[in-house]
Order: sequence, then structure tokens, then C-alpha cells
Amino acid sequence: MKRLLLFILAIAFFNISALADISQTEAQQKLTALEKSFAGKIGVYALDTNSNQVIAYRADERFPVQSTFKLIVVAALLKQSQSDKNLLQEKIHYTKNDFVSWRPITNKYLATGMTLEALAVATLNYSDNPAANLIMKKLGGPQAITDFAHSIGNKSFNVKHYEVDLNSNPNNAEDTATPKDMAISVEKLTLGNVLTPANRAQLIRWMQDNTTGYGRISAGTPIGWTVAEKTGGGFGNYGMANDIGILWSPYCKPIVLAIYTVQNQKNAKPRDDIVASATSIVMDEFAKNDPCFKELFA
Repeated sequence: MKRLLLFILAIAFFNISALADISQTEAQQKLTALEKSFAGKIGVYALDTNSNQVIAYRADERFPVQSTFKLIVVAALLKQSQSDKNLLQEKIHYTKNDFVSWRPITNKYLATGMTLEALAVATLNYSDNPAANLIMKKLGGPQAITDFAHSIGNKSFNVKHYEVDLNSNPNNAEDTATPKDMAISVEKLTLGNVLTPANRAQLIRWMQDNTTGYGRISAGTPIGWTVAEKTGGGFGNYGMANDIGILWSPYCKPIVLAIYTVQNQKNAKPRDDIVASATSIVMDEFAKNDPCFKELFA
């Protein structure tokens, strides 16, 4: 009887594993077809925290991070604020010499300066480049941000420059990371214990208020879901369109998702639709095996 029970359990485990493998293969096939539809490559790492299913595609290859690195910048600031309670309210004064392109918020407060908290909001909500640079300078520069990323397990993260000088060339390892490492960092920062519960909640709220991602992950997410994200790539070369974040419904635990795209031609235009389509592929595949999704889409 015991042997029969073990045999039945083994068969059940094999069938479940086989179904998971089929699902993974189907997702990869769809992502391959999507990748062939444009002259470039896609990197995806997605985790369904309801079922722990993972969908990965070029997840261990390096992609230029561009402005997705700003999530790490702000998280590093929040981490330091946990041992310096007055840090976020410290006012930073700056000059026109600190200005680079895309400064929708910092441009308004040249005369008064901004608190580090306000700079963090500008960085995540509007991807304001001087705001991110000012936070980095306060924390010790790009190397300090890279060290923080490494400290939470993101060993591929390799930011060497300030905005707007981040590398865009996919053949250059500087200012790059892997989709897997970036997704796992998102998970640790928003769902793990790297930050205090209050700072995790604050980071997620700022990510929810992002104004630059309507055509990317948000566009491939079912109606009624909440998206907290950080985009990147809009001003770089090689047509980069990146997005990282978490998304959830009132019924399901979050999906952690990182999508990176880069094209072969230096003058290529970003393809937000590729990111949106990759998101849809991920969501459709998770829906096949996750009972939570099946209830949602019933």
C-alpha cells in the first residue's frame, strides 16, 4: 500500500512538472516569435508569487538598464534613511551646472532647492534625471549605488555613470544588469525585508505614481490590476524600452516582472508595444496554471 501511494505521488509530481515545463516552453516560443517581429532582442524574468512559477527568456543576459536603475537609487536612499531619520527632509541646493536633459521637476525648484524626499518622488514619478543624479551624489556616486545593488544580491548590476551618460550599447557591459537580477531586486525591495514595512509601502506608492509607463507593462496588464513600475530607455540609443515592477489584482498576490528590450540599429525608436506584448504573454501563461488567475478570468 505504501509503495502504491509513493508511486501515485511520483506520477502526480511528474505530471505537474511536465505541465510546468510545457507552459514554460510555450511562453518561450511566444517570446521568440515576438522577438523575431523586430530587429532586436527581449529579456524577461517573471515570478508569480501565487504559485512560484517563473517565466524566463534571456534572463541571464546583460541589457543596458537605463532609467530602471533609478529604482535602485531611490531604494538605496530609503535604506540609508532607516539609520538617519532626518535624511529625507534634508534640502539639496543645486545650480544650472547640475542640469541635464529631462528635468520636468528639478527645473521648477532651482531657486529653492528640493528635499531628498522630493527628489526621490521626482526620480520615480517623472524619471527626472538631475533628481536621480543629486541623490546619487549624496549617497556617494554610481559606485555607492552599485555597491547597494550588490549587497541585496544583484551581482550583475554595473552602473558606472550619471545621467545622461549611461551606456546604451548592448555590447558594452557598463551600466547593465540581467533581467533576472533586476526582477529579484524588485521582489526584495517591494516584498522582502531589505526595507522596513513603511519604506516598502512608500516605495510601492511612488512606483504606482509613475507617469512614464502607460504604454509598457501597464498596457499589457488586465483591466483592474494595479501596476507599480519603473521604466527606462526612452532617451537612449538602440531603441531601448525597459520596464520593471510588480502588478497585482484584488484577488491575487503580486506578479514580479522585468522586461528589457534593445534593438540592433543605433538610431532605432523604442518599441513600447513589444514590452506590452511580452507582458500579455507572461500573464496569459501564468493564467493557465494559477488557480487565482482562473478565478479572475472565469
